[in-house]
Amino acid sequence: MNQPFHFNLLATDGAARRGEVVMPRGTVRTPAFMPVGTGGTVKAMYMDQVRETGADIILGNTYHLMLRPGAERVGRLGGLHEFARWPWPILTDSGGFQVMSLADLRKITEKGVTFRSHVDGTVHEMSPERSIEIQGLLDSDIQMQLDECIRLPAPPAEIERAMELSLRWAERCRTAFGDQPGKAMFGIVQGGDVEELRIRSAEALRDLGLKGYSIGGLAVGEPQEVMLAMLDVVCPILPRDKPRYLMGVGTPDDILKSVARGVDMFDCVMPTRAGRHGLAYTRFGKVNLKNARHAEDPRPLDEESDCPAARDYSRAYLHHLVKSGESLGGMLLTWNNIAYYQSLMADIRAAIEAGRFEARSGEITEMWARGDLPPI
Repeated sequence: MNQPFHFNLLATDGAARRGEVVMPRGTVRTPAFMPVGTGGTVKAMYMDQVRETGADIILGNTYHLMLRPGAERVGRLGGLHEFARWPWPILTDSGGFQVMSLADLRKITEKGVTFRSHVDGTVHEMSPERSIEIQGLLDSDIQMQLDECIRLPAPPAEIERAMELSLRWAERCRTAFGDQPGKAMFGIVQGGDVEELRIRSAEALRDLGLKGYSIGGLAVGEPQEVMLAMLDVVCPILPRDKPRYLMGVGTPDDILKSVARGVDMFDCVMPTRAGRHGLAYTRFGKVNLKNARHAEDPRPLDEESDCPAARDYSRAYLHHLVKSGESLGGMLLTWNNIAYYQSLMADIRAAIEAGRFEARSGEITEMWARGDLPPI
């Protein structure tokens, strides 16, 4: 555990970046997609399966884990890596987004946020210092500052208030985190859809000299073009030699367009949630296995995939599982989706290294649009 946390920028192609985040528990190849393991599990998957898809890092959620089973308990049991049987890097978000979106009767002050659990109604306090303390008990490798994330659209004055509060909380989180050479705390750029506020937030966080930077408060109801416009503003401000993480994003198309603007890391519940609801992501685009046209289609989702879920099961069988409500359907489609996301990231990394990211992005997008309908 003596390896210091650092980011190596290995290649660029336009604004797209190929790099690696080096930590004691392993190296994360970037651009990277982090499967979401909200409560210490990537839903419907074994951790060994997640690793075999090519994932270098997963995400855990501070809010959910502090409520169940409790951060102190996880700490006593050896930390989240030991608890969940994932010995490689883990990033934990601060819990701020979930507090704002899930908790009842929340009250935000300068000190922090007081909220009532959506699980059992108990009252909890989350300050910047407590968020970092919980993430320390979980023993995550990358920890996020506590921030206030508000949904868009919102009045500019409310966006500015939340952004300024998040900046003050970032300084308190940095102090609470202290000096941990093998780990990192990332700041979170806020500012909604207001360009001037995004610039102020990014510049202030840059001046704190953090080990990494996240872009939050996007993919929360605004159109894709707004998200991309904010990335065009923020990414050039952030340090070139530090990783950039776009939180909660997103679709494969979101990822392609965000990599083109200089983003290195992503997470989203979409591939796991979609899998549990009968939707597969493939190199041919999305495939809705609920659709009756798959009922007698003997082809797999992708006969060239390295993932058994995509390669070895017919669409007819997957359709049957989904329509029957069998648990195996959600398991196989989640496995397929995480494997596809990881193969997409590997494809992106190779394209940046080869200096043909823009061309490859066009090829990928064309394949999605063309699809793979069965012959009539």
